[in-house]
Amino acid sequence: MKSIRTLLSLLLVSSLLLLAACGNAKEEEKDSTTSNDSKKSESYTIEHAMGTTEIEKTPEKVVILTNEGTEALLSMDVTPVGAVQSWTGDPWYNHIADQMKDVEVVGTESELNIEAIAKLQPDLIIGNKMRQEEQYNQLKEIAPTVMAETLRGNWKENFKLYAKALNKEEKGQEVIAEYNQRIEDIKAELGDKLDQKISMVRFMAGDVRIYHKDSFSGVILDQLGFARPEGQDVNDFAETGVTKERIPAMDGDALFYFTYDTGDGEANSLEEDWINDPLFQNLEVAKNDKVFEVNDAIWNTAGGVIAANKMLDDIEKFFLEQ
Repeated sequence: MKSIRTLLSLLLVSSLLLLAACGNAKEEEKDSTTSNDSKKSESYTIEHAMGTTEIEKTPEKVVILTNEGTEALLSMDVTPVGAVQSWTGDPWYNHIADQMKDVEVVGTESELNIEAIAKLQPDLIIGNKMRQEEQYNQLKEIAPTVMAETLRGNWKENFKLYAKALNKEEKGQEVIAEYNQRIEDIKAELGDKLDQKISMVRFMAGDVRIYHKDSFSGVILDQLGFARPEGQDVNDFAETGVTKERIPAMDGDALFYFTYDTGDGEANSLEEDWINDPLFQNLEVAKNDKVFEVNDAIWNTAGGVIAANKMLDDIEKFFLEQ
């Protein structure tokens, strides 16, 4: 009898302890949920190229007005409700199309569809002063609007602003840290291959350009530590309006070229004419069979973190896998 009473007492104590533990767990869960909800609902202020903007809570419906900004959002696990159309693609670049299936097109970087943006009822709009300064007052009437300053050079500068505006600084830091580590890993693997002078050329309808260090791909080459031909080893964007007399300035140990063709074939035709020109074929880089065609969206036009990583894929392919 005594043993039965003892057993019942133990069961009662165990039940009370279990109920107490469950209660504590629920309180902790409640506190955690309250903390997360509080973080989501706290207002914060962002300083940007057009002034300051107060954002009432972590945005859930974001419209992005640049191609590089679209890649920034996707890398931080944010799918925009609306985005400007990619410069090439129907309507998105091939390398992001799968992630953009349900996203509404709101014009292009240089020609916004304000009505389409308003219809989406966003709680944050992210744009760029270089592209959309004139539309800023209209945009901020629709939703809190944050503007980056420019689009050239290092994508990481704008990326940090976007992470703040999205209230996802921690995730943004993770993305940048992973990219920086990848740069260091590839640099170590490349070793003395970095001594090669890398030349970059772009073909567009009616224009040929030699790209310098303050371009999207130029910054990445510089981060990796590649050498550049003397005329390209300068901290500006590019030499534009290049004539065939300047073909010798394209020489290097390796040459990467990319072509921006909008579908009419003009840029592709220009590219073919220049690549097959006797002056071009007489370059040492051409004689050494070190001329490589790469994707224009990846090496130039997209301009974001996803493209940056895909450009690193190309670098590994051309210099480490061959």
